[in-house]
Amino acid sequence: MTRIRLARLAFVMARVLAIGLLSLPLQTRGQAVTPSLPPEISQALQKAGIPAQSVSFWVAPLNSQGEPALGTAPRPLLAWRAQAPMNPASVMKLLTTSAALDLLGPDFTWHTPVYADGTLQDGVLRGNLYLQGQGDPTLVVERLWLLLQRVRQWGVEQIQGDIVLDRSAFAPEPVDPGEFDAAPLRPYNVPANALLLNFRAWSATFSPDPNKAIAHVQISPPLMGVQVPLSVPLTGVMGGMGGKGESGGACGDWRSQLQARWDQPLQLSFNGSYPAACGERVWSMAYPDPVQYDARLLAALWQSVGGRLEGKVRDGKVPSGLSPWFNQTSPPLAEVVRDINKFSNNVMAQQLFLTLSWQATGQGSTEASRQILRQWWASHIGQKGAWVPLDGDADLPVVDNGSGLSRQSRLSAQALGALIHQNWRQGAMPEWLASLPLVGVDGTLKRLAPSDNPTRWGAAHLKSGSLREVSAVAGVVRTPKGNYFAVVAIANQERAAGFPTAVQALLDWLSKSP
Repeated sequence: MTRIRLARLAFVMARVLAIGLLSLPLQTRGQAVTPSLPPEISQALQKAGIPAQSVSFWVAPLNSQGEPALGTAPRPLLAWRAQAPMNPASVMKLLTTSAALDLLGPDFTWHTPVYADGTLQDGVLRGNLYLQGQGDPTLVVERLWLLLQRVRQWGVEQIQGDIVLDRSAFAPEPVDPGEFDAAPLRPYNVPANALLLNFRAWSATFSPDPNKAIAHVQISPPLMGVQVPLSVPLTGVMGGMGGKGESGGACGDWRSQLQARWDQPLQLSFNGSYPAACGERVWSMAYPDPVQYDARLLAALWQSVGGRLEGKVRDGKVPSGLSPWFNQTSPPLAEVVRDINKFSNNVMAQQLFLTLSWQATGQGSTEASRQILRQWWASHIGQKGAWVPLDGDADLPVVDNGSGLSRQSRLSAQALGALIHQNWRQGAMPEWLASLPLVGVDGTLKRLAPSDNPTRWGAAHLKSGSLREVSAVAGVVRTPKGNYFAVVAIANQERAAGFPTAVQALLDWLSKSP
């Protein structure tokens, strides 16, 4: 064979090999082929000062037009560091809510049984009233008021005994509310509880009254025995409601200006002032004495419905042999999942997380719920023939508390992509998809939208997550051409707060895809 023929044969073989390589999926089992980032995304990362080696991306088709055969990997449009274990922040809620919708069903509801012992005669309960918590994450003030109204409808006007709170359904790992970020009064740091009343939180509403140079203070919910000033001095009145306060800013750090004191839970005070330019604002926080919160809340609510209590509110267990008077029932899981994902409610996510093991074993515990999520993942996401073949331990989720409020949680972009593909083909897909924030419309991503044309990206249902040095989104995007894609983007870096600009660049790039 002449040298010319050998050269031609080598050229032909090289072309065949090249064509074969180009036809392979960008992501195959056990080995990731990482393409270059699109220029617009690289530029956005550079502008934000975020190194490309600290981010992960996964974008792959979902709808039938680009759907592969079962057991083969979808050809991703973008797979950048897709198997790197990343902290997903609140995007971890997608795993908790997905497993819950599958294991419990979208119509699942929580029940809070109400019991009584002793005798009821002439409106007097000569015994105790029991509330047995079973993890309901929706026992807010309005629903507690309705529960106590039902007690009144049973004919109870006076309780000679105690109101007993049974929290025994959950036994979570002990948590210090200030451990995560040294902010124990932030509502998201409230620990899970089998009988979680109003998230153990309260809020103060400040309403400026320029004519009186004060801001009226309204506290919700009422807490028995807790005193709060009815007003605080108003600053910046001369500039009007839209003017500048005395601090020189349009509104500024109004919480700091109030100089609130929480060291005496029965006498909350504000030693500063409130800027008129802020308009009406609401400050929500956890009550500084969580042990006494439930007792003060229930005592106030029971009084508000016309009831009298001779005893006290205390913890305890329902005696054996009692039958419940009635059950307070929660909204269905589909509605709860919507609140968890759209508004990234950490406390509700942790309640749901512990509910998984309570339903399976009769006792909600942290480690048991972790094990349930691992088992569900292995049987639904990591099994042979999955839509997105995963790489063993490299793609296994590291679960902490189910909410993503953690420094230990880990999940790769490819694994999240596999989870999205799984959800896309499940019966509860409409409920799951509707729970995700619609970019530019509602939830945590209401403000993430192109200013020139809100519809330029199509429709993006994305769960967001953010912690210090963490920013992430994951979900489903329908492009202007009507194609659906699983989209995951995660940054773990000290400048991650600037990552949304790269997410915007990603959505711009995807909107122009075929």
